[in-house]
Parts: sequence; structure tokens; C-alpha cells
Amino acid sequence: MTYTTGAAEDYLKTIYAHTEWQSDLITPSVLATRLGVAPSSVTEMVKKLAASGLITHVPYGPLALTDAGRLRATAVVRRHRLIETWLVGEMGYDWDQVHDEAEILEHSLSDRLLEAINARLGFPAHDPHGDPIPAADGTVLRSPALLLAEAAVGHFGTVLRISDRDPAVLRELAADLIGPGTEFTLTAPLTIELADGQSRLVTSAAAGAVWVTA
Repeated sequence: MTYTTGAAEDYLKTIYAHTEWQSDLITPSVLATRLGVAPSSVTEMVKKLAASGLITHVPYGPLALTDAGRLRATAVVRRHRLIETWLVGEMGYDWDQVHDEAEILEHSLSDRLLEAINARLGFPAHDPHGDPIPAADGTVLRSPALLLAEAAVGHFGTVLRISDRDPAVLRELAADLIGPGTEFTLTAPLTIELADGQSRLVTSAAAGAVWVTA
């Protein structure tokens, strides 16, 4: 039996997102924290998703998407990121305001409307935070990246994506004119010099949310 509920899609999307920019698999306890649900709820949903052939797991061990699960997950991610791009580009939202709206709309938009939005936007490759928008067949094009917090002093690169988990970080970076495509040199820990020569001191929270070219 295949589960198509919004809750199941949220689980698949969260499992996918956890390993999108790093390789460690997500554990049930981390999944419960990310989703804000009880561990017992995760246990029940994991059983259903595994029975549907969407994830693999061993008791108390990490979770991994199957090929079918990854395809379902990228379909939800595609919806979420296209909606975020639409809200910023067409509806006047700021990039720190779109995540929660997209969480709601991603489960209700028809495929026809989603593809109309995609065409209206000119078939974007990335959302406002720099995350790649999966193709309809699940293909994802992603560039090698590392966290700004892990970059060595002297590193020259370009901001690729910024986690949208903390709206305050997004507002901080927007105020400093830092976003996807920003070129910089790391001149000291937490200090970057932009292409125009101006320096910016970023917080440790921001450095842990910004991915840059490797």
C-alpha cells in the first residue's frame, strides 16, 4: 500500500533534506525533533513507509530512502521550492517568509497549476535560498559545496545556498546583502570581504547555514 498523505510526504521530504548537503543518514530521534512529533509517531510512520517500499531501516538505526522513496521525496521538494520561488517572485514575499506558506501549499496544488507556475517563472533552476529545484523526473543538479563555517581563511568562492531553517539568519544575511551568487573572500574567521571590497562580519549561526563553492 502506498501512503500519499501530507504527513507521509513531510517525512520523506525531511529524510531527503537531511542528506541533501551532507552524507550522514538521519536517525528516528533526529527525524522526530525536525518534525516536532513524538518518537512513537515516528516509529509508526517509519513502519508504514518501509512497508510501502519508500524507506529502508533497521530497528533504532538510521533511515534511508529507496529509489521509489527518493522519487516521491523529490516531487514534494520540487513543489515546495517552486512555490517558494513563486511567492518571492510573483507575490512579494521576502525569502524569510515563504517556508511556512510553502509547507501548506505543497500538499494542495494540482500538478497542472504547479507546471503553470513553473512556466510563468521561466523554469527556474534554484529557489530563492539557492536550493536546486528537482526536475519532474527527480533529477537534481547540485554543485560541490562546503559550509562557510568549515572554509579556511583565504577561501575565495561564491555563496551557493542558505538554509531557510532560521528566518532570523535569512534576515541578517539579507541586511548584509549576502545571498546566492554573492562572491566573497574569507579574510578571517567569520569575516568575509565582498567583491566590492566591503567587509562583513557574520554570526556563527549564519556561517553554519551558508554553503559555498568548494
